[in-house]
Amino acid sequence: MSKSKGKILFQLTGSIACYKACNVVSKLVQEGFDVKTVCSANALKFIGKSTLEGLTHNAVYVDTFEDRSALEHIALTKWLDLAIICPATANIINKLAAGIGDDYISTVFLAFDFSKPYLVAPAMNQNMWAHPATRRSAGILAGWGVKMLGTGTGYQACGDKGAGRLLEPDAIYKEIIKHL
Repeated sequence: MSKSKGKILFQLTGSIACYKACNVVSKLVQEGFDVKTVCSANALKFIGKSTLEGLTHNAVYVDTFEDRSALEHIALTKWLDLAIICPATANIINKLAAGIGDDYISTVFLAFDFSKPYLVAPAMNQNMWAHPATRRSAGILAGWGVKMLGTGTGYQACGDKGAGRLLEPDAIYKEIIKHL
């Protein structure tokens, strides 16, 4: 068995862009990274746990109160070399900036050691991305040391055209490599 190139905690929130995130996860594993995933309950409305388990060969973390998971959010922050939320909805960006820790992703964030890289890849409707609360929250997170990745511009699932699309998988992969 070959040595891992690095340990990545890949966190997914509820967005149609989860399908793009799976492409990034697959590429990371193929390139020799050890990837563990955390999903919000809403992310699992777009993709299944089986998909991520098949891609990573690791269990998917969803509920902080599952058996043997009570302290796993702490253990994961110690294990990882880099954390990323991809796709990151307006909800999670605003929640993290407010310091709310009521699910797996937000408790991992509150336990995070910011000497390691933490990336956020936004994905949402153009109006949600432009909303003053989301813009303020993105600024707060950046001020705390979170690397806010840009967004793509173009056709959105709702039919709108504009900023807010998840970056393409290759661009996200390159950002991860750059920050490791």
